[in-house]
Amino acid sequence: MISNKKTARTAGFLYLLLVVSGIFSLLYVPSQLYVWDDPTTTLNNIRTSETLFRVSIATELVSYVFFLLLPLILYKLLHHVHKTQAILMVAFAAVSIPISFLNLQHKFAVLKLVNGTEYLQGIPMEQLQSQLMIHLDLYNDGHLISQVFWALWLFPLGYLIFKSGILPKFLGIFLMLGCIGYLLDFFGRVLLPNYYELAIADYITIPASIGEIGTCLWLLIMGAKESDQ
Repeated sequence: MISNKKTARTAGFLYLLLVVSGIFSLLYVPSQLYVWDDPTTTLNNIRTSETLFRVSIATELVSYVFFLLLPLILYKLLHHVHKTQAILMVAFAAVSIPISFLNLQHKFAVLKLVNGTEYLQGIPMEQLQSQLMIHLDLYNDGHLISQVFWALWLFPLGYLIFKSGILPKFLGIFLMLGCIGYLLDFFGRVLLPNYYELAIADYITIPASIGEIGTCLWLLIMGAKESDQ
């Protein structure tokens, strides 16, 4: 018999670190610093809270390392259910990592603009502010591309959990629905100019949040049932 509890709790701990670091760098810090219709305020906010902005970059980088390790631990826990699905789970997650790392260059560009690097001294302030907002927009676009793979990895993970018998089936259902929700959110943002005006835009990623946070907490607190596989 293979003991699953230690593996499950390791995965749960990594998932928790990923969730917390993601909330901090992707939600909290932007809410404190970015004012999308006011480039002047955004520039001043980042200047006065540069340490917070830098910490968000470091935290985000670390979160991607967690996201690289997490599927490997989950593979160890769930590969006996369906090996092909387990490989897809790892592959989809892994593809997003280089995209996410490269996307951070836009935040480093923001730092250069904020710090007024010597070769930027001749650029008018309005142009500097415009470039800063462009880099923040491009960062969000890169984040949107990564979201495709953050969606795709959830489906095989949900399938494996649903079929495993060692974790609750409802978690697998929410994760598979979360995959669909993330993909619909992506195509909505890309194809519909008025997407954010639609009521569904505020709710479409909720299944993913329920599935991921629920799986994280279950793995961390409850662990997983034993398996004879």
